Amino acid sequence: MKKVTLKKGREESVLRFHPWIFSGAIAEVSGSPAEGDIVAVYSCDGTPLACGHWQIGSIAVRVLSFNSEALQPDFWETTLDRAYALRVAVGLAGLDGGTDCYRLVHGEGDNLPGLIVDYYNGVCVLQAHSAGMFRSRKQIADALVKIYGDRLEAVYDKSSGTAPFKAGLDLVDGYIYRKQGFSDDQQVVLENGHRFIVNWTSGQKTGFFLDQRENRAMVERYARGRNVLNLFCYTGGFSVYALSGGARHVESVDSSRKAMDLVDMNLSLNGFDASMHTSLCCDAIDYLKSVPEGKFDMMIVDPPAFAKHRGALKNALRAYQRLNAAAISKVAPGGLVFTFSCSQVVDKETFALTVFSAAAQTGRSVRILDRLNQPADHPVNIYHPEGEYLKGLLLYVE
Repeated sequence: MKKVTLKKGREESVLRFHPWIFSGAIAEVSGSPAEGDIVAVYSCDGTPLACGHWQIGSIAVRVLSFNSEALQPDFWETTLDRAYALRVAVGLAGLDGGTDCYRLVHGEGDNLPGLIVDYYNGVCVLQAHSAGMFRSRKQIADALVKIYGDRLEAVYDKSSGTAPFKAGLDLVDGYIYRKQGFSDDQQVVLENGHRFIVNWTSGQKTGFFLDQRENRAMVERYARGRNVLNLFCYTGGFSVYALSGGARHVESVDSSRKAMDLVDMNLSLNGFDASMHTSLCCDAIDYLKSVPEGKFDMMIVDPPAFAKHRGALKNALRAYQRLNAAAISKVAPGGLVFTFSCSQVVDKETFALTVFSAAAQTGRSVRILDRLNQPADHPVNIYHPEGEYLKGLLLYVE
């Protein structure tokens, strides 16, 4: 195995089980590893520490195992089976219930840095965020077949937008595994008893935002009798839940025509009358500026990540402040605002402070009713707090 030796004193993070080794911590690399190769990591005195995927960039090694031995032949099946066991433990997998879609692998949260696997009613959609995971996708698919057995219809690789191009990879999305007779590129899934169409080939991410499941359920609990505005609605998850909870009317806004078509299909799929809902394909921020004050007494503000890297943080915080100030100023007295950030570089304290600044700008009385997070199938490795990316606030505005 290729070998990485760390500088003196730079083994501390590895000893604390952090799964990233940065290039600045490395003293020597031997064996000329290609991007995606498995490398063994040693301290400066030769003590074996870990092994993981080598990559070119600031994160040089993504740790798969905290010992220096080569990965065992059953590594993928064993590690994926542990991830599956967690989903069983939290009531998502292996049960005949009201939910048949969930995240099976959440990168570092499941000790598989660089890998996302979402499960949609018999179909696993894989996204590799590193060359090593991309090169391992066939072993990953084989392990998924062993874990799910006959319940698995297909494994689809959707890594073209996430795996690093500089690694010289053949980034073409497609099926790694298909059971005989399977031919669909979309699936109807159940989430808390609600039905949604998921298209993994052309939809955003893996086809559906599974991380908002519990927050959608909270919207359902608070929606009765309210006029609801769902901004950046994507395929209408919050809209379906709001109507199910007894909302008087819902307006859903997104700039994607494909997403808005799926909103209408999902509402029809769940039996809601068209008169209860308005679909608007336009810029959500521009639309919010035009909304009369007091028209809505519930707003969901769930924008895409404004900051994908730390260099964009300052501009992102300004954007979050402007957006939240507009929502807080426009919502009716006694109204609720569900506001979110999925930008990993924006921590929850910074986000809360940004929303505080937005509220102060409006001069209205605002109280925090709840702090919102990602659900249990998006676990955060206690040794990798960077995995906590979704944060939100439920605000009551007088």
